[in-house]
Amino acid sequence: MSSNPLSAYACPSLPRDAFARAALEGLGRAQKFIPSAWLYDQRGSELFEEITRLDEYYQTRTEIGILQACAPLLAEAVAPGTVIIELGSGSSRKTPLLLRALREPHAYVPVDIAEDFLRASASALAANFPKLTVLPVVADFTQPFHLPPQVSDTPHPRLGFFPGSTIGNFTPAEAVRFLQHAARLLGRNRRMVVGVDATKDAAILVPAYNDSRGITAEFNLNLLRRINLELGADFDVTAFRHEARYHDKLGRIEMHLVSQRKQTVNLLGHRFSFEPEETIHTENSYKYSVPEFQALAASAGWHPQAVWQDPARCFSVHLLSNIVSEIA
Repeated sequence: MSSNPLSAYACPSLPRDAFARAALEGLGRAQKFIPSAWLYDQRGSELFEEITRLDEYYQTRTEIGILQACAPLLAEAVAPGTVIIELGSGSSRKTPLLLRALREPHAYVPVDIAEDFLRASASALAANFPKLTVLPVVADFTQPFHLPPQVSDTPHPRLGFFPGSTIGNFTPAEAVRFLQHAARLLGRNRRMVVGVDATKDAAILVPAYNDSRGITAEFNLNLLRRINLELGADFDVTAFRHEARYHDKLGRIEMHLVSQRKQTVNLLGHRFSFEPEETIHTENSYKYSVPEFQALAASAGWHPQAVWQDPARCFSVHLLSNIVSEIA
């Protein structure tokens, strides 16, 4: 298989009308809602990378520490020649930790919705791993999509990589459906590494989603700019503010865009009215204890094979399998 990343790109076009459907359907709800996947255009992806380096955003540095510590054990569990499929790859910042640990990975398939950002990060990673075949795919990873032909019909085992506590963006029921979808994508001989943020005090959680520099606010508000730019809406971005809310009973952080006045927005021939303090709900981030996530994964047909945590138990990294086994 060629290791030339430029000839290996397999990026089908993501339907442009998918964004329009999501915006129109979501803004028409009683509680206006736009799925968090649409936060990640080029600018949104750049802003999120900036968020991951903030003092308040503990998740990324904590997960990196766990991956560094557990990499040798992951390498023991994963067979040589495995295809790594990263769902929602973003900058692929944590991927080198995995790739350096694994024995002769067959290929790396990053999947993301932001095409320009995906191509740039995949190209950078390929330059650092010149012997590795890199096959980026532009897709909504929550929906069925086709793997590149270079790996779709091969017998190589597959390892799903889903770091960053992105699993928390789904409701528990949605998370089960997603894990079932991932199982179908990864096939019979499969494993999956999932990063999961733990339940903790609101005093730690809320600043992670509403930082003192306002980067998370800019990230959230960028969704309105994207709708204006790509779909021709007329949102007055200055008439909205970012807000993070913690719901202890639901075990989740929510991000909202709050209308600061009564206003009407036009989008693709439709008019949407906002009352003062009415919100667009843009993201959930559920938090799970280790037993809670393992039970959720088991209900989706996965077997919890191993779990690693940081000393403070702020975050956990899970190895799931379709085989009942354990790592010594």
